[in-house]
Amino acid sequence: MSRTPGVGGQGLAHVSTAKLKRTLKRLHDGSLVCPITQMTLVVAGLPDLVDEVGHLQGLDARAAMAVLVAVIAERAALEKRLAKAQPA
Repeated sequence: MSRTPGVGGQGLAHVSTAKLKRTLKRLHDGSLVCPITQMTLVVAGLPDLVDEVGHLQGLDARAAMAVLVAVIAERAALEKRLAKAQPA
């Protein structure tokens, strides 16, 4: 059984926030076209993400941006909660 790169139990958890933001930026500026494929990632200058963002592959731009925004927002909220929990 073949496995799609980047698709597994981890989702996008293993992808750095910086890489997710870079992907979102490329979607916004149009240099990453949808549906996202390995080839469109390479053409957009994101070859390092080919094996990391399998969950985004095949999505249209609106869906891919929604996923990226949600993951980035969740991480930012977690960082904020963790910062508040730290003793001063």
